Amino acid sequence: MTVTAKALVFGGHSIARRLGKRGIPDWSIAETWECSDVEGAGGVVTAGPLAGRTLRQVTLDHSQELMGAGWSGEYFPVLTKFIDAAGTLPVHLHADDEAARRLEGQPNGKTEAWHILDAAPGATALCGVKAGVTPEQLRAALEAQDFDAVLRRLPVRAGETLYVPGGTPHSFGPDTLIYEIEQTSDIQQHAMRWRMEDGSPVDASEFGSNVDMLMRQVDLESRPDFTPGRGIAVGDGVERCFLCASPYFALERWRAGTAEPLRHSFATAQILTNVGARVRVRSGTWSEELGRAETLLLPAVCGEVEIAGPADVLFGYLPDLDRDVRAPLREAGGPGGVERRARGNTGVV
Repeated sequence: MTVTAKALVFGGHSIARRLGKRGIPDWSIAETWECSDVEGAGGVVTAGPLAGRTLRQVTLDHSQELMGAGWSGEYFPVLTKFIDAAGTLPVHLHADDEAARRLEGQPNGKTEAWHILDAAPGATALCGVKAGVTPEQLRAALEAQDFDAVLRRLPVRAGETLYVPGGTPHSFGPDTLIYEIEQTSDIQQHAMRWRMEDGSPVDASEFGSNVDMLMRQVDLESRPDFTPGRGIAVGDGVERCFLCASPYFALERWRAGTAEPLRHSFATAQILTNVGARVRVRSGTWSEELGRAETLLLPAVCGEVEIAGPADVLFGYLPDLDRDVRAPLREAGGPGGVERRARGNTGVV
């Protein structure tokens, strides 16, 4: 599908120069939306019999073939991005489902996860409010832009993943390159005195309103941590690593050598993103090369995919947690995931 590139003030050139993504503008790019059904930034099919149709149209017209038996919905439920935090992202949060419906007039919130592709030595992220911080202390620190006084600063390492529930204030960068998976939404509340689009100042009245709304949506108890995920061997030189999973989305990283190809069966749409060298992807009688930092959306009706190694790819999807996550972990001889509670939602790692 088509990709939307976002030129925001914290961006740089890593998506093109370090990841090797082609076809994006040759200027500072902060984000590329790889698979998106967000209003105003939705992807369009570029090849095949559905070429020219938006992801929204495909989702509405072919919901069962795309998402699997029994699924229905008005839009594709998962959003994925590359984000180049050459600079530091603004401190912000996204509403959870309840706050999105009550305060934003939106059907759902935006829980997300970051998979770290690359980070400079000593890179850190802010995520979650420190234990014991009161709402009054949080607001005072946000107004003073003294974020370290109230927010947790975590070390960032390539290969790790952080599941960020809605309502969790956060930021990352500089010198951090991530793959982000999240609920389909673009709602957010910022606590910065500048705009991320162009760096221009936010006046006092608008800043106060932004902080008001952020304080109404913040979850003071959400304190997620990075995890390396849980890997299992699924072939000769083929590793499947469950990076994160929840009712909203799951993300896996698969690596394969040359002894045998990567083979993956599935029952729901798979967002396949290549984070390694160019590979050949096969499903049934169809095959195509997938370049570095390119993405394909594989409909549920495909059922299986084969990728010749060496390969290093990500699969993002809307899971049935028992079928897609717990069962393969149990079959591999390990526990059916480690469940971590976060504001009523379960992150399975």
